[in-house]
Amino acid sequence: MKILALDSSTEACSVALWTDGEVRERFETGSQHSERILPMVQEMLAEGGQVLTQLDAIAFGRGPGSFTGLRICAGVVQGLAFGADLPVVPVSSLAALAQGVDAARVLAAFDARMHQVYWGAYIRNAQGMAEPVGEEKVLTPMQVPVPDDAGWVGVGSGWDQYAAVLTARLKNRVAAWRAQSFPRARFVAQLGAYLYEKGTALKPEQALPIYLRDDVAVKQTKL
Repeated sequence: MKILALDSSTEACSVALWTDGEVRERFETGSQHSERILPMVQEMLAEGGQVLTQLDAIAFGRGPGSFTGLRICAGVVQGLAFGADLPVVPVSSLAALAQGVDAARVLAAFDARMHQVYWGAYIRNAQGMAEPVGEEKVLTPMQVPVPDDAGWVGVGSGWDQYAAVLTARLKNRVAAWRAQSFPRARFVAQLGAYLYEKGTALKPEQALPIYLRDDVAVKQTKL
């Protein structure tokens, strides 16, 4: 199986090529996603000795995350998939973040601005894949669900920003949290290959971002 994977849902941008379990990756941080993502795709394919039409699918981080980053990624994936007549596999960016953590239970959180976090809980299944427990949501740190059991590990920019509030709310349910961690295309590829085998691939036009929050911008009006 050959899968190209992309993620630009946070300040990190990455592209990976999955070939029967072996993965190559380009990973960068910064604000140049729109300029860098296509060259990174070209570099990755050249390094792997592949062309798009030889692949089985394109996996991508579908969100939640940065509105701009999600639109850039979805637009690029749609264009590539249409051009090469490939199916697409949307992968939760929070799940990809959790997949990169060496832990059985992960609480993944992105800073959603406006004093909120994008939140998801994941448990490693028998195949080693991070599967969601409940729905992904946008919440204030004081609203996040408290798990029934202990041994969870926190990760993501939401923890970087609100660690004190989250640890106070979750108490002994959380064993540790990992600072400065981002979703990576290599884990989008890993989850994408798993989902592709389960038959979840979609048509190119269905490569759409998932924001969780409908109001992209909140306008404040003085009375």
